[in-house]
Amino acid sequence: MSTLNTPNDSARPSYLHASNGCIQLWSQTLIPTTREAPGDAQMPSHIFLARAGYVRQVGAGIYNYLPLAWRSLKKISAIVRDEMDKAGASEMLMPALMPIELYKDTKRDVDYGDLLFTLEDRHGRQAALGPTHEEVITDLMCTALTSYKQFPLNLYQIQTKFRDEARPRAGLLRCREFIMKDAYSFHIELEGDAGLNAAYDKMYQAYTNIFTRCGLDFSAVEAEAGPIGGSASHEFMVNCASGEDTILVCPASGYAANVEKAEIGERAWSFDVEPSKEIEKHHTPNMPGIEGVAEHLGLDASGMLKSIVMRTAEETPRWVVAVVRGDHEVNEAKVRDAVGVGVELAPEDEAKAAGFVIGYVSPRMIDRIEQVLVVDPDALAGASWATGADEKDHHITGFNWSRDLASHIADGKVKVADIRNAHAGDPSPRAAGAILEERRGIEVGHIFKLGTKYSEAMGLSVLDKNQKKQAVIMGCYGIGVSRTLSACVEMSHDDNGIIWPAAIAPYHVQIIVIKPKAEGVMDEVHKLAGELAQRGMDVLIDDRDDRPGSKFKDADLVGMPVRFILSPKTIEADSVEFKARRSDGRAELIDRAQAVESALVALGG
Repeated sequence: MSTLNTPNDSARPSYLHASNGCIQLWSQTLIPTTREAPGDAQMPSHIFLARAGYVRQVGAGIYNYLPLAWRSLKKISAIVRDEMDKAGASEMLMPALMPIELYKDTKRDVDYGDLLFTLEDRHGRQAALGPTHEEVITDLMCTALTSYKQFPLNLYQIQTKFRDEARPRAGLLRCREFIMKDAYSFHIELEGDAGLNAAYDKMYQAYTNIFTRCGLDFSAVEAEAGPIGGSASHEFMVNCASGEDTILVCPASGYAANVEKAEIGERAWSFDVEPSKEIEKHHTPNMPGIEGVAEHLGLDASGMLKSIVMRTAEETPRWVVAVVRGDHEVNEAKVRDAVGVGVELAPEDEAKAAGFVIGYVSPRMIDRIEQVLVVDPDALAGASWATGADEKDHHITGFNWSRDLASHIADGKVKVADIRNAHAGDPSPRAAGAILEERRGIEVGHIFKLGTKYSEAMGLSVLDKNQKKQAVIMGCYGIGVSRTLSACVEMSHDDNGIIWPAAIAPYHVQIIVIKPKAEGVMDEVHKLAGELAQRGMDVLIDDRDDRPGSKFKDADLVGMPVRFILSPKTIEADSVEFKARRSDGRAELIDRAQAVESALVALGG
């Protein structure tokens, strides 16, 4: 069919078809709505995507994407492809199944641990189902990239990924199988038009465009790289009260970061706090936890010190003891930055063998074991602290830094650094006098500056302009496509069902037909649907011979942005009932001639 050209075509929203939209009958597709949610469904997206017939569970964390969901997923993917292509990336496809040997140099099979799906083929060869594809793409580039003239290069794919989640939950938000876009860029320099930094900025803008076009309310926040690795990263988070991630925001500067990455502004501290009590030992049987000990001693957790034993990721590991206030949590990434080398929680058996009494460790262990002692500023504010006694089933009160570790402090062996998770109410790191505020969000995208982590591990190098061998610099950029679908529902719903942004709605318009078997009714319905489709709108016709009330409830549930109701009565009056899904009021009776333009206006045209 040819496009219908009208003077108003220029007002058509950009996400509508340049040519005709599609028309589908409810009776000829699969939309199994139900009044009951799955028994384990708690998040709104899980409840409504199941009830509205978008998904059906196959097994724990494994779902069928039914026709409505698949249409939305394809629209999200199309937006992703368009923006990635505009940013200069090229699409390809890598296998989901990969030999475990690909992980031998990066050791990410160890980093991922039980989250990595592994299997053995009939020949006894080990393989993994890819959670991401850094190793596969790097291995490919080892033979494909030979000259500096081939840079920069950015490749992406949209593919099914796998994570062996111990407790899949929240529907599509925490799956074992999910759809993801992952991209990888390759460079021989950091700066300049061909450098990693320029590509990273380009991907940042592309992601901003993608989520804006999808109609999402989102924030871009500084983030930790996690098991992917790398030097810098940002998460793109859909803002919603039910979000699983905590975002800390400075309202004065606009600074935003997730809780693992958020910095804390300057806090006053000093070792020179006069002691107020003598040290006293207390019997605390079977009380290695802060809360139980605090209650036993009649203290608040904020009056205790928490000492976490870690070790450095070096050829000859060093012990690190990180000390924070009892009501705070140690941030491993911040400890890494403070120490200047990677760290990990010390294996309990090894720590015990070295002399640490896990659960009862105090800063005074520096007298017995050579270690790096790192302290958060808030753990220095008190004159008297309760802490472990370095003896099983015992704690002490009255610990004072200036008195009890004076010589170590004088020798510079006690390092002070921001090593805890930030909280709402902490001072902003970007604006003096401002404090951090807490929001909730759902991660839908993550971009990383990988640097040479993978290229050095796997031998990816080329000759530069001076014919010197150089490790290739990489970037990595991921979007959870199926996760975006679910996060959108978390962001946009009411008590009755989903409210889709027009750009990723399965259909832009739903026509509810009252008495579809009445003479001439379906002819008028198809005429209206055709006019809407000619203006680029996708149309779902509910032609079921069912009660109007039931069809209205289903319409709210599936959440198409625009709704028309046609019946013998409205057709006789040359009118149509019109309602935008986002409106709170009842359907409005409008002239039939206004229907198409009313739909365009409601869709943002």
